[in-house]
Amino acid sequence: MKEENEVLVSELREVTTVTTIKDQSASAGPLGLSAFGICTIMLSLVNAGVIPLDAMVLSMGLFYGGVTQIIVGLLEGKKGNTFGLVAFTSYGIFWVSFVSINVIPSLGWLAQASSGAMITYLIMWCLFTVILFIGTLRIGKLLQVLFGALILLFVLLIIGSIAGSSAILTLAGYEGLLVGAISLYAASAFLLNELFGKSILPVG
Repeated sequence: MKEENEVLVSELREVTTVTTIKDQSASAGPLGLSAFGICTIMLSLVNAGVIPLDAMVLSMGLFYGGVTQIIVGLLEGKKGNTFGLVAFTSYGIFWVSFVSINVIPSLGWLAQASSGAMITYLIMWCLFTVILFIGTLRIGKLLQVLFGALILLFVLLIIGSIAGSSAILTLAGYEGLLVGAISLYAASAFLLNELFGKSILPVG
């Protein structure tokens, strides 16, 4: 009897319970892509000379382009999406910094950013986007197109700023409209494909 008890206790110790917790949280990607797309279109309209850089553009950039994308990035990080965490959080901070660059001097706190400083700013963000583009080679063609177009946008802005060419900056504005449109398409595709449970819009 004692031996049987010892065997039973030994078997109970060897029993392992595995509990799998399924992630039920919603995907925040479409929200982040929508924020990036809409705010990029608004800023590109400014660069194209269609609308002025006013409180509407800066407010949308701060809250929808900035705060919203930072929140989306953190949510994607909780889901284990490292690329989403880095991309959305970084571009959210880009929008916050862009608004700050334009607002802080008007408050008299700091001097306006010099042309050289802004060119450096654009170059660093361009290099960062190149890194993310390399990452998209492991994700999908739609994001490759989006980040490739975004690299071209930064390149045009850099060249236009260095050359002091309003024509190139205007061209960058129209190319930025394309970037925003691609981002909105991606947001729509990921959202609708998930809702309908099938491919409504192709994502490659």
